[in-house]
Amino acid sequence: MADWEQAFRALLATRGGALRSYAYLLTGDAVSAGDLVQEALTRVFGRQRVGEDIDRLEAYVRRAMLNQYVDSRRRLARWNATRHLLVDPPHHDDDRYAVADEVRRALATLSPRQRACVVLRYYEDLTVPEIADELNCAEGTVKRHLADARAKLATQLAITEESTP
Repeated sequence: MADWEQAFRALLATRGGALRSYAYLLTGDAVSAGDLVQEALTRVFGRQRVGEDIDRLEAYVRRAMLNQYVDSRRRLARWNATRHLLVDPPHHDDDRYAVADEVRRALATLSPRQRACVVLRYYEDLTVPEIADELNCAEGTVKRHLADARAKLATQLAITEESTP
């Protein structure tokens, strides 16, 4: 068995679920999340040299997923600007999906950078400087994206200051 195969199996066995969860938070769709994880793994393990440190591999795969997500959203925005088609997302009648669906729809209204900042801040629990480093932008830019995203999400989800803990 090649070295990369052992590293690949170990990464998926120990961190596969976390990678899928991260991708789902970025994309908001299970199918797209699976595609994003697969594409990132293909890019990372398609290289000639892959290390064996699981933590570094996971960080590298997460970075590949983030870059792929932001790039794909940018391409999609350009495509949607040229095509005039509106598709409604599928609706679930079950009440247990109502909140998750509402949050998913609210996250979908954010720009790719805002959504990436929100996921990195509130899911990955990164600090503003860490997010700025991850996205290769200034800390002020991250703060602006987070503030704009919070305001937009609060409006979308009808959250008031009294309802926040």
